[in-house]
Amino acid sequence: MDENKKKLIKILLIGLGVLIFLLLGLLLIIPRQPRNVELTFWGFWEEEDAMHPIIEKYEAENPGVKITYAIQQLSNYESLLYTRLEQAQTTDEPAPDIAMIHNSWLPKFEKYLTPLPSTVMSIETYTGEFYPTALKDFTGKKGDIYAIPLQIDGLMVIYNKDLLAKAGYSTPPADWDSFMDAAKKMTKTDSRGIITQSGLAVGTAENITHSTDILLYFFLQNLAPIIGEDKTVVNLTSPRAVTAFEEYTSFAKDEDATWASYLANDVTHFVRGELAMMFGTSWRALEILERTEDIDFGLAPLPRLTNNEEAYLSSYWGTSVSNTCRNSKEAWEFVEYLSQPEQLRRLYQNASKVRAFGEPYSRVSMNSELAQNVYTSALAYMAPYMKSWQFGEQTFVENKLKEAITTQNDENYQSGESILRKAEQEINLQLAVSNK
Repeated sequence: MDENKKKLIKILLIGLGVLIFLLLGLLLIIPRQPRNVELTFWGFWEEEDAMHPIIEKYEAENPGVKITYAIQQLSNYESLLYTRLEQAQTTDEPAPDIAMIHNSWLPKFEKYLTPLPSTVMSIETYTGEFYPTALKDFTGKKGDIYAIPLQIDGLMVIYNKDLLAKAGYSTPPADWDSFMDAAKKMTKTDSRGIITQSGLAVGTAENITHSTDILLYFFLQNLAPIIGEDKTVVNLTSPRAVTAFEEYTSFAKDEDATWASYLANDVTHFVRGELAMMFGTSWRALEILERTEDIDFGLAPLPRLTNNEEAYLSSYWGTSVSNTCRNSKEAWEFVEYLSQPEQLRRLYQNASKVRAFGEPYSRVSMNSELAQNVYTSALAYMAPYMKSWQFGEQTFVENKLKEAITTQNDENYQSGESILRKAEQEINLQLAVSNK
């Protein structure tokens, strides 16, 4: 190559370098156009006064992002959310970009959600930051994660301190057999055999707020494997499941029953001071606090069979992103932001202005903070050992289990196995469609 060609190539390379330098400079000088991201967030636990300060802070730190928080009614939330997400697949019907799902819903909702990007939070980080139940509950069929929890919750024992003290207990017994003996000991009847004071609300369906959750915990304690890995088939007729079912209903059927179908709702009896112990979540404790200031009550971990591996029933919510969201990465970034310890504490503090306590923290690193609060210390103890049943069709399953409990308590005797077989068949027909 002659000298002229070398000089020409050198000049061209220098010119190209200068051009690139100038273009980069222009990119730095020209102001970037702000993003125009609008996200709709469906929630129901937190009022606007609790959520909005955190949303406003996020919007200020992320210009161009606008988040609309829409409070929904819990009573029809599952069906409404599912319908909207389903319609959004083929129509212009608006669906939320961000929505809360129960930890048992994923098999039904997964097909309408978008997974958590690893660039927002890796599986390794998620595994270390949240309790094992969250990883299992929100991991989909292909190993992707579909929700970030902002809380942890589950069944606890809610107990009347005065009634327990009169019976010689400072707290509910921790082992299963002693707990059930205490429940029977604290149950009182009149001359007609009518229960005037219940030791424990368990055994029926319609007048126990968490009846199906309690039954599911009986299944869990008795090591009954009631749903397969593919979440489309339940097994309610194994000997362990039938035994657990009959044990549950025995508390309203046996001669030394602690509860009865003729009694009012368990929460109503508790606030009247006529119920020593009941099972409920942190939200049930808040309801009791709202309804009465006269009952001195405490919260304790669930009783368990001491020979079994420690396990408790979780019941909480995760925050997910729909697969029709046009800005799914930005949506997930906001959800991850909400789950950060600083924001969880702010949300808790904001909520505590209008109620006794906020949502129990979802992060493992904040467990010690839960343990310091009398209303959440039991959750702090149980959270590392919590498990759940992922039915997807939670409302449908609950209704069928309630029907089974009611049938078992009827005067016309049927075996627990035959009752559960009917429920099993109906549930499996439903899951084969919804969870495919």
